[in-house]
Amino acid sequence: MFRSEYADVPAVDLPIHEAVLGRAAEHGDTPALIDGVDGTTLTYEQVDRFHRRVAAALAESGVRKGDVLALHSPNTVAFPLAFYAATRAGASVTTVHPLATAAEFAGQLRDCAARWIVTVSPLLDTARKAAELAGGVREIFVCDSAPGHRSLIDMLACTAPEPRVAVDPAEDVAALPYSSGTTGTPKGVMLTHRQIATNLAQLEPSMPAGPGDRILAVLPFFHIYGLTALMNAPLRTGATVVVLPRFDLETFLAAIQDHRITGLYVAPPIVLALAKHPLVARYDLSSLKHIVSAAAPLDARLAAACSQRLGLPPVGQAYGMTELSPGTHVVPLAAMRDAPPGTVGKLIAGTEMRIVPLDGPGRDLGTGEPGEILIRGPQVMKGYLGRPDATAAIIDADGWLHTGDVGYVDADGWLFVVDRVKALIKYKGFQVAPAELEALLLTHPGVADAAVVGVHDDEGNEVPHAHVVRRPSAAGLSEGEIMLYVAERVAPYKRIRRVTFVDGVPRAASGKILRRQLRGRP
Repeated sequence: MFRSEYADVPAVDLPIHEAVLGRAAEHGDTPALIDGVDGTTLTYEQVDRFHRRVAAALAESGVRKGDVLALHSPNTVAFPLAFYAATRAGASVTTVHPLATAAEFAGQLRDCAARWIVTVSPLLDTARKAAELAGGVREIFVCDSAPGHRSLIDMLACTAPEPRVAVDPAEDVAALPYSSGTTGTPKGVMLTHRQIATNLAQLEPSMPAGPGDRILAVLPFFHIYGLTALMNAPLRTGATVVVLPRFDLETFLAAIQDHRITGLYVAPPIVLALAKHPLVARYDLSSLKHIVSAAAPLDARLAAACSQRLGLPPVGQAYGMTELSPGTHVVPLAAMRDAPPGTVGKLIAGTEMRIVPLDGPGRDLGTGEPGEILIRGPQVMKGYLGRPDATAAIIDADGWLHTGDVGYVDADGWLFVVDRVKALIKYKGFQVAPAELEALLLTHPGVADAAVVGVHDDEGNEVPHAHVVRRPSAAGLSEGEIMLYVAERVAPYKRIRRVTFVDGVPRAASGKILRRQLRGRP
């Protein structure tokens, strides 16, 4: 068993809004959130006051403890207000991908029985269609403004009393992001107030921050990585978060230059752009002190090329998963120059790890021996919403979460992730479940069978590659038709990027797809 070098941290038994904003008064007029495009700025005092007013308005509207509110928005300075207002009103927040189709959104709404939606006007049509398909949604609010819908801006004038909700941090669910876990279709991950807040405290010794630090939030808040590293963690410590709604390289570089960003938390495609794109040379990025990459594997050579170009310490990596609130490993900021290339870091405070053989029970593996990574700690999720069997399949009786990732630990405690047991595809940090795409492909009248695996494109991104068996009556079915059929029915990041027509899908006697046999095919 491997244990963290850091001292254990006590559990943070606070509602997440108190764990993050409990010291907002100390930071007062310090900028908390800045819109990186138009410059709109909210101070800590305003974030604290505004989210309390929105919470009062939500409570006045009927939001009660135990309700689920769906937050459907790109990054804006209003996103944190909506999140903390909802939890203060007693609701759990399920975050929704802004590019989700109405059908995908409706499936999530139905699964978690969400009664409220907060969205933005450009996404309002999708939210309305999703609410209609799902049923049970009482009201749709908007962060900006739209005819016929109450906005968060209007809610700031609410005079109702602030809700006083008794939250049990150990049991009550604060966030309900959706994850495919190690297999299958997306499931609601129940993260309690204590789990999320304690994970923030676990990360602090290795990732210190505070007033004067400026973090650029370009990765989405709806994703657990963005929610933790770009929203909760910096706002808990008094740093300033500069918010971008999406990644556009010129806007991104200009924000680093103009807002004097000190820290970047990104995914590998952004590291690639920083390492190789000619636009980078036009901007002054000298304010940067460190870059951390997570959400997908980062090639060590690419990390080195990025750090050399920018004159920074080596790009550090971090490791975790939604089911782990999400962090378990990180390259400490103080050790970035000393960490071996390719490592995803060391265990954060209060976390234990085992490496076990892939071929079944047996002895725990030692240093240098690759096996499946198991994690135990206070950040392990409560479970999958409404899916006790799926929960039992990933968390064993002793509390160890089986990550489905293959890795090894060196003699100094650095973890290296080398493969995945799970079939899950990570496209630019977003999870794509092969089972979901396979089920969709089988609804095409010309498809007899299908299997989807992840392959790497020319830029190093893992992309969905479909292996399709045509029906005898559909001999003319083309690659383009398959891609279009899927593209019309899923969010852009889930689209099939390659198609190979095969005579049959290789399967084990149990019926399980033998994906390893497909990965080597063109």
